[in-house]
Amino acid sequence: MIPDPAEFVGPDRGPGDGSAGEPPQASGLHRLGKIFGTVVAPTSLVTALLYYFGWSHAAWYFEHFGVESSVLGLGTVDYLFRSVDAIFVPVTLSALAGLLALWARAVIRWRIRQGSSRRIVRAVICVLAGVGILLTLGGIVSVFRPTVLTEHLLLAPLSLTLGPPLIAYANGLRRPRGARRSAGTTTAVTEWAIVFTLVAIGLFWAAGEYSAAVGTSQARRFAQNLPALPAAVVYSERALSLNVPGVTETRCHNKEAAFQYRYDGLVLMLRATDQYLLVPREWTEAGAVAVLLPRTEAVRLEFVPANARAAAPGPSC
Repeated sequence: MIPDPAEFVGPDRGPGDGSAGEPPQASGLHRLGKIFGTVVAPTSLVTALLYYFGWSHAAWYFEHFGVESSVLGLGTVDYLFRSVDAIFVPVTLSALAGLLALWARAVIRWRIRQGSSRRIVRAVICVLAGVGILLTLGGIVSVFRPTVLTEHLLLAPLSLTLGPPLIAYANGLRRPRGARRSAGTTTAVTEWAIVFTLVAIGLFWAAGEYSAAVGTSQARRFAQNLPALPAAVVYSERALSLNVPGVTETRCHNKEAAFQYRYDGLVLMLRATDQYLLVPREWTEAGAVAVLLPRTEAVRLEFVPANARAAAPGPSC
C-alpha cells in the first residue's frame, strides 16, 4: 500500500528540539554510526581494507607474469602503496554518488514541502523502491551463481551496493504520524545495520574486482613498455643456468674476475626485500618466464638506459 504523501514529512521543529525533529531513519543511522565507531576503530578498518586491496592488486599484477606474489616477500608498506591505484576510482565515484544522493534527497523533500502532486511523489517512491528491489535481488543472486550482471565488470557488486540504499531511501521519505519515536528509531537502527552490511559487502566486492582489473591492466602496460625500460645486466660469480628466450649468457675468460658470468636481455621488474624479480625484454604471454634472483654479494646488477647500448661483453666481462 502506497502511503499518503501528506505523511512523508511532519511539521518542522523549532529551535531547541534537537534530535527530536529527526525522522527515525536519520536518528537510527546516527545511532548506528556511533555504535560502529565504538566497536570498530576506523583507522584499523581502513588499514585492513587498504592492505587487502593492495594484496589483490599485487596478486593479479604478478600473476600476469606467472609469478606467485607470496614468494616475493612484499610487506605491509608495499601493499598499502599498491592500494592507492586500486581504490582511487572507487572512492571518488562513491563520494560523488553520496553527494548526488544528498542533493537528490534535499530536492525531493523540498518538493514535498512545496505541496507537489501526490501522484508525482508516489511515482518517485515507486521508482526508487522498484529499482532498489531489482538491483538488490540481482546482486544477491550474483553472489551465488553467474548472472548477466557478473558478465560485466562491477555490475554485480554495484547492484548490491546501490539497491539496499535506494529501498531505504524510498522508505525514508515517509514519516508516519503518531508513531513512537523510540520504537521507530530501534527499527531504523536494525534497518540501517542490514543496509550497511549489504552495502559494505558490495563495496568490498566491487573494490576487489576493480583492484584485480587494475593489477592486470597495469601488468599488460608494463609488458608493452618493456622495450623502453632500462636494461638490467646481471653479473654472477657462478652460472645461473638461465634458459630464458632472449637472454644471453657470456662467460669471462679472466679467472681472476670477481664475476665469471654475465647475462644480457633482462629488465628489472621489482626489487623485493631480499631478491630481484626480472623478466626478459622479449617477454611474451606465450613464453611467459620470469627470473627471481637472491640479493647477495654473488650477484651484481648493472643498469643501462633503453636509448643507450650496453658495452659488448668482452673476454674480461
